Amino acid sequence: MLIKSPGKSIIRSAIPRRIKWGVSGCGHFVETSVLPALALIQRSKLVSVFSHDLQRAKQVAGKFGAQNFSDNFSDFIKGDFDLLYIAGANVDHYRQAVEAAQAGKHIICEKPVGINSSQIEEIIKVCKTYGVVFTVNFTHRFHPLVLKAKELVNKGMIGKIVSVSASFNIDFAPSDNFRFKKDLSGGGALRDLGSHMIDMIRLFGGEISGVKGYTDNIVYKSEVEDFASAILKFEKGGYGYFNVSYNAKKSFNRIEILGHKGVISIENFIGKKNVSGKLIIDLQGEAKKAFRKRANKISYMIKSVQKSLIKNQPPLVPGEDALAAMKIMEEIEKQCP
Repeated sequence: MLIKSPGKSIIRSAIPRRIKWGVSGCGHFVETSVLPALALIQRSKLVSVFSHDLQRAKQVAGKFGAQNFSDNFSDFIKGDFDLLYIAGANVDHYRQAVEAAQAGKHIICEKPVGINSSQIEEIIKVCKTYGVVFTVNFTHRFHPLVLKAKELVNKGMIGKIVSVSASFNIDFAPSDNFRFKKDLSGGGALRDLGSHMIDMIRLFGGEISGVKGYTDNIVYKSEVEDFASAILKFEKGGYGYFNVSYNAKKSFNRIEILGHKGVISIENFIGKKNVSGKLIIDLQGEAKKAFRKRANKISYMIKSVQKSLIKNQPPLVPGEDALAAMKIMEEIEKQCP
C-alpha cells in the first residue's frame, strides 16, 4: 500500500484588502480559542456566524462583533465575506465546504475534513474548479518550534530519519458531544487526535507506504474508540509511531524525531495552552541544546492563511494533506473492525 498526497491547489487571485471571515460552528474551541485570536489579527475581521442553533449564533456574533448571524447555511453562505472557517460536526464539513467553494469562498476546515476520503477528494476537486483556497487547521504545523524542527530536519542536521514518534493523550469522558456519536464524527480518538499526529509524522518523515494499527476502548465505553495506535512505514525508509487517547488524566504529549546523527524532541505544545513549548536538539559531537517558545498556534495559523490569500501564495497546509491523513486512518479502521 502506498499513500501519497496529490498535487497542490491553485489559488484564484489575491485579496489586497482586509479579509472578511465567516464562521460555521460555535463550539467551545471556536469561542475560546479561534475567535479571540482572530479578534487580535490586523486585516482580518469576523463578519458572519452560522450555527444550527440561532440563539447560539446570535450570542457568538454579538460577543465578537459580527454583524450577521444565521441558522440557515444556504442563506449564510451568500453573505459578503471572503473566507469561511468550518468548525461544526464532522458530518457537516463536506456539504458546507462544497457549498462554500461554489459560492466563491476560501475555506479553512477543521479536521477530519470529511467522513471519508471520497468526500475530501470531492472537496479538493470542487475548490480547484472554483479557484478557491482550501486549507486545513492542522494547528501544530504552525508552532514556531515545529517549523524550526522541520528546517533542521530538511538541512540533514540529524541525518537519515530512523523514526518519528508522536503522542496526544487527554481525558475526555463520553458525553453528548458530537465526537461520541459515530454518525456525526466518523470515529473517536483516532479521527480527533490521531489526524494531528499522523500529520506531524508525515511532516517530518514523508509519505507512508505501510500501516499497522489498533483501536480500542480501554477505559471509556461508547460508540467510538478511546484509544488508537499505529506504526507507519515511510516510503523512503524509517518508521513513524503514534498513540492517542481520550482516557489519560496525565500524559507526556510530545514529538520525537530520531535520526542517525541526532535526535530532536518538541514538548509542551500539544494539548496545552499558555505554556512554553520546548525544543530539544541533541546532535552527535555537540552539547545538547534546549529552546523555549510560547506561541498561540491559532494566531499563527490565521496569520499564515491571511498571508497566503493576500500574497496569492499556496497555503502551508493544503487539503491534500487532510486527504493523506484520512486514507491512513481509514486503513487503520479497516484493520480494526
